Amino acid sequence: MFDSIVEMMRWALRLDRLYKRLLVISFDALLCIVAVWIAYSLRLGVWILWSDGVVFFTVAALLVWFPVFYFCGVYRVIFRFAGAGTIYAIAKAVAAFALPVVVLFGFYTIPGVPRTIALLHPILFFGLLVTSRIIMRYLLVDILSSHNYSGEQRNVLIYGAGSAGQQLASSMRTEPAMRLVGFVDDDHNVVGQRLNGQPVLPSTDLEDIIAREAVNDVLLAFPSVKRSAQKKIIERLSKLEVQVKILPSLSGIIDGTVTVDDLRAISIEDLLGRAAVEPDRNLMEQAVSGKTVVVTGAGGSIGSELCRQIAAYQPERLILAEASEIALYSIDQALRDLQEGLEHPEFEIVPMLVNVVEREQISRLFRKWKPQIIFHSAAYKHVPLVEANPLSGIRNNIFGTLNTALEAEAANVEKFILISTDKAVRPTNVMGATKRACELILQGISDRGSNTQFSMVRFGNVLGSSGSVVPRFMKQIEAGGPVTLTDRRITRYFMTIPEAAQLVIQAAGMAKGGEVFLLDMGKSVRIADLAVSMINLSGRSQRTAERPDGDIEIVEVGLRPGEKLYEELLIGDNAEPSSHPKIMMASENFLGWDALYAHLANLDEILEAGRSEPAVVELRKIVPEFVNPDYS
Repeated sequence: MFDSIVEMMRWALRLDRLYKRLLVISFDALLCIVAVWIAYSLRLGVWILWSDGVVFFTVAALLVWFPVFYFCGVYRVIFRFAGAGTIYAIAKAVAAFALPVVVLFGFYTIPGVPRTIALLHPILFFGLLVTSRIIMRYLLVDILSSHNYSGEQRNVLIYGAGSAGQQLASSMRTEPAMRLVGFVDDDHNVVGQRLNGQPVLPSTDLEDIIAREAVNDVLLAFPSVKRSAQKKIIERLSKLEVQVKILPSLSGIIDGTVTVDDLRAISIEDLLGRAAVEPDRNLMEQAVSGKTVVVTGAGGSIGSELCRQIAAYQPERLILAEASEIALYSIDQALRDLQEGLEHPEFEIVPMLVNVVEREQISRLFRKWKPQIIFHSAAYKHVPLVEANPLSGIRNNIFGTLNTALEAEAANVEKFILISTDKAVRPTNVMGATKRACELILQGISDRGSNTQFSMVRFGNVLGSSGSVVPRFMKQIEAGGPVTLTDRRITRYFMTIPEAAQLVIQAAGMAKGGEVFLLDMGKSVRIADLAVSMINLSGRSQRTAERPDGDIEIVEVGLRPGEKLYEELLIGDNAEPSSHPKIMMASENFLGWDALYAHLANLDEILEAGRSEPAVVELRKIVPEFVNPDYS
């Protein structure tokens, strides 16, 4: 009998959409007739299946039912997705159906048709329709899906027994590969209850529950909980070797309905648990609103996000200066798409293929567009690549900054903001030393007197930037490992790209000239711990000597040339707070402009001669704290 029902359901599902709809319409017509018979039996106390009154009422009900239900869209709903919305649609259609029926049979006397039939029939019809949808959904989703699925089921635990968790549990009914074993929650008031037939268990017993129920996946369903609280839960789960997925914030769920499709993997942002600080709109507007803004390196990780953030604060003109054609095309198209959805999309976007090393190109750009503020993001930033190509790194980073700064001064630009890095502090690699030299250039120009306010913003690693360790770890984990780590002792500071870009723009709003702005990066993170957490949260285990049957091995490959174990943001100890809680200011020692310029002139001659080692030696004269054993 059960197999026959399953075969009938499979046959129905194989039909074309038109035939499926005709089948449903025919079934509803039968329910309409059955509702007439039940209504008569309830009213008269006996079963009357055929009489003039029954036939007349049935024909009239069928003539009203079909056009009303068709135009109300009842037959556009797919049974296996039927839910509260379907019941609401049926209720509206039945109400529209009941109105003419009540008017026709309730206010006029028709032989063989009691007036109460006009009220009983729509109520019964509604009950039969809803019951049929529930049964069909159960057959299609719970019975047929599980009967067709032959793969391995994963035991799933939902953390959070609120509305989001309940919606998620309902959505899981369409996922035969997932078997819900229960909920866990921190709220003692709901612990011990049952939701969707599953128990709500205390979060204090989380480890025991996961072990006892052989849980494979934990779904975090608390989209409105603070990030700090989420971080504590995620840290706890990161030690348990279960795959963890999380719902985004409620604002990220478009229609407010939670489904399994809304779940995403745990990101590094979740692990860090940094509380987002709302940007100071006054500082943002003060920096860029109504101005012509240039972003060099506009197609890079930071440059492109700076452009997106600036676009939201009504600049007059946004000039994208970029040496890479494909990178310029990508950010230009992205900004034009973004522009359409902005409240004030009137600003002009100007894409410019510009290499900052070519001073004449920068000069032409500034003379033509007369910018008021420049965010200088153009630079080579990958430590191993610059270490292997010191001539290119020095030329691009140092002389690109020098050219841009001097031309900005000549064009009477109001503000020039350099995007610097924590690798500029006591650098051990050429890239970091070049960025410190860039800072010295701005400090030297500012010190000798200039109408342009030169300032710099220094921060650490940004999440998701090209070459970042996090996406590399993710790819290695997805490929089954190994995860390669240069040194288990390494620690790094992390910040999201949007947060870094917002803080840079706000620092520009505070800049007076000569300052080094330091962004609050929070606590440093040990990269080895990060790798272990990412492995465990993916549902895999770390392979070690003590556990040779683990899934993924972490391999230590040794520090790369010029790589530091620890990063710093401050050269001295004179950091001072600013008006922004996430931005500090520092005044640091620097070379006088005349001495610096003499070194730069020597360095330029060495670069022209193509001599790598003398170039690095001259760089060490500019940045005496630059220590690298590879260069004597």
